[in-house]
Amino acid sequence: RVKMSAEEILVCPVELGKNFCLYFDELECDALCKEKTLHRVLRNVNSQLLVVRPDLNVAAFEDVTDQEMQSGKGMHFSIHCYKTTTPLAGLPVAFSVQVEDKSYYMCCERECGKIIVRFKEGEVPKEIPGESNIIFFKKTFTSCCSKAFKFEYSMERGMFLAFEEEGYLRKLILKKLSKDEVDETMKMSL
Repeated sequence: RVKMSAEEILVCPVELGKNFCLYFDELECDALCKEKTLHRVLRNVNSQLLVVRPDLNVAAFEDVTDQEMQSGKGMHFSIHCYKTTTPLAGLPVAFSVQVEDKSYYMCCERECGKIIVRFKEGEVPKEIPGESNIIFFKKTFTSCCSKAFKFEYSMERGMFLAFEEEGYLRKLILKKLSKDEVDETMKMSL
């Protein structure tokens, strides 16, 4: 007996051609294609909201009043979900946010040997042909906590979005996670 998971198994039709060559129809390439977009706020374990402030070049988790939440400047995210041919890594997502009348997308860049989370002005692409510094894999935080998530950077396995206290700020960063560790700074709810 084989236990099947809930993940889709791709089955491709084939045909036998001349000289008994095997031809596959409708094969998908490894490109990521945007499937749907969710509109959410991101909360950390302290119920603080992630707020992006491009003018200060910072994204941090903050206590937000109801009035500030209504204005929503820099805290209402679009989470762009992509289809993939390798679902085991997690659901590929990209993040964007509106601040005033401009759109910014989240990406990671290497700077002085460290990977920094940045928000750059622009739109998230509909298709991504290969690897990209804007893709994160959405995973459940723990098996017993299905409403909370962690986001692994697609280009650096074991590196997750997290927060780090810097003075009075809880800045958004990438943080290395060892295999069996549970780190509450990586726990996010949507």
